[in-house]
Amino acid sequence: MTTDLRGAADQQRTEQLRATLTTEFEAQTARLTELTADTGDPGEAHTQAALIAATRQSLAQIGDALRRLAEGSYGICERCDAPIPAERLEILPHARFCVPCQQKQG
Repeated sequence: MTTDLRGAADQQRTEQLRATLTTEFEAQTARLTELTADTGDPGEAHTQAALIAATRQSLAQIGDALRRLAEGSYGICERCDAPIPAERLEILPHARFCVPCQQKQG
């Protein structure tokens, strides 16, 4: 019975995470659409290009996290295969590495 409850809790947590990531993906997509609209102000071009690049990177990270969720590899460090602590994933839901491996990554 305890295993069933734990499994249900894990499934609920996964569904919540998927919903959060999906919502963030949609928000970032809308932001990218706004950013890529031509403002006509050449002075803003550099800042706008940086914002577009950051938004695209965020979209890629969220998309990768959603893919890992679908594959069942979410929450596992891509370098050492150790579980990534839940606290880290709460702060950085698209984390690909545990803290020690991230520090080695640079």
